[in-house]
Amino acid sequence: MFGKLMDVSVKRDFVGAFMFYVANVVMLAGVSAVLIHVFGMFGVVEGVSGNIFDGGDVHTQIGSLFVLWLGGTILTQRGLTSDLMSIVIVMAGLYLAWTSSVFLGLVPLALLTTINK
Repeated sequence: MFGKLMDVSVKRDFVGAFMFYVANVVMLAGVSAVLIHVFGMFGVVEGVSGNIFDGGDVHTQIGSLFVLWLGGTILTQRGLTSDLMSIVIVMAGLYLAWTSSVFLGLVPLALLTTINK
């Protein structure tokens, strides 16, 4: 079931895009929490790094990399690497993830899954 929600090559409707968003938020929260813990054990991150809702720290960096990876995967799997509008949507998601919130940065990527090839 989780694999079906994470499939980036499928065209989705609005409800499917919302479920894709929720699945990726859950996955991002888990991946970010585990990476912060591992980085803290190895001494890469000092002290408490805040929580996932804080901006401007390691969670934002990990989340922005996740948004960039997910957007690139969507573009590659759906054959949209030469479509300029799709690339701009991914860059808008990356900008939103870096400046405001990673959760907001995933919204354009979820909407990108509703666009035809």
